[in-house]
Amino acid sequence: MGNQPAPADVEEVERLLGKTGYVSDESLATVVFLALRMQRPLLLEGEPGTGKTALAEAIAESMDLPLIRLQCYEGIDATQALYDWDFPRQILHLRAIEAVAGSAAGRSVQDAEKSLYDERFLLARPVLKALRETPAVLLVDEVDRADDEFEAFLLEVLSTYQVTIPEIGTVRAATPPIVVLTSNRTRELHDALKRRCLYHWIDHPGLEREVEILRSRAPEVSAELARQVATVVQSLRGRDDLLKPPGVAETLDWARALEALGATELDLATASATLGALVKYREDGDRVRQALDRMMAV
Repeated sequence: MGNQPAPADVEEVERLLGKTGYVSDESLATVVFLALRMQRPLLLEGEPGTGKTALAEAIAESMDLPLIRLQCYEGIDATQALYDWDFPRQILHLRAIEAVAGSAAGRSVQDAEKSLYDERFLLARPVLKALRETPAVLLVDEVDRADDEFEAFLLEVLSTYQVTIPEIGTVRAATPPIVVLTSNRTRELHDALKRRCLYHWIDHPGLEREVEILRSRAPEVSAELARQVATVVQSLRGRDDLLKPPGVAETLDWARALEALGATELDLATASATLGALVKYREDGDRVRQALDRMMAV
């Protein structure tokens, strides 16, 4: 796989992910190891900002593999995931045939039509690209945003690792790509898709792990500031009046914003001025600002 052999054990997974700056715990490293060893897709669920997408990126980086990303959204269909035909180039091709009188005279209509579906006009989308370019990491991001039909299509692809293009034939992966699916659980996924995958829920980290993540992903942030930021964020997640508690991504953003302003320790004025990196609703900003001095005193 790539230039990096597959990890031999769970400890090696933790070590390789750690080298990319991704801090994992034993349970997460274990399910990653099993997904690699068993060649099964890995389904990650959890609140937004808990590191699901970042894990796929870290796996690809740690194993020196290309990351191919399929971002799901409402209305996505198999065409956006698999392939399309380059229509403008096909039109140019037809015109070129017509322009070359001798060539056009010698071609049958069937030949001209067949030439339109040549490999050179095929636009490979993420899933087809992953099947062809494996070993690679295929990230199917926010699969819960797609509809039932697309989920059924994914299930079929992940069961066989092959697709059929009527004009060209069947494309089969030489080895299954490493597949990571993420879901923010805006809706329940079907049991059939879950059965095909290994599953892991990524929760918000505790204080010590969040400090460790900050120190690993944002080493420019001072140790004191990292701990103070993590402490305030942990306190915010314990509240029940926020519309959207901050995730790890927001914690990192806040710490980096504070550091960009020259802060090495948390002070009320700078913390208040940078809350836009931490909370993304006006109501949450008001509530946090009112309670900030009390939280910082803890």
